[in-house]
Amino acid sequence: MRILRRLPFAPMPAPFVPDALVDAVARRLRLLGDPTRLRLLNALRAHGELSVQALMDETGLKQANVSKHLGMLAREGLVARRAVGTHAYYSVAEASITGVTLLVVSSLRAAGDAAGETAGDAGEAS
Repeated sequence: MRILRRLPFAPMPAPFVPDALVDAVARRLRLLGDPTRLRLLNALRAHGELSVQALMDETGLKQANVSKHLGMLAREGLVARRAVGTHAYYSVAEASITGVTLLVVSSLRAAGDAAGETAGDAGEAS
């Protein structure tokens, strides 16, 4: 096994995540790591602004579960909430979600292609 040594004058690469943002980045990645929340975000991206009822119809989830996950996404600023009378409408509020999810989907598809597998539609982010 060959060990690479860094020359004393070579600059260190920048960290993936600055120390000051580690907790915030981990929190956001945990939010995006839940299949239910990804399904809700997929529905919002596909249809734009949706009510809780429309999200329930779209995903097949129960109201309490949809509301709980939307609340978590809203607290982190990933979705926006608009109240109209007694109804609430949600939409994607953070544009970086698209980039992050497409990056992961592309990576998974490339790994699947390299292994001779296909990812199917399980990772559709578009």
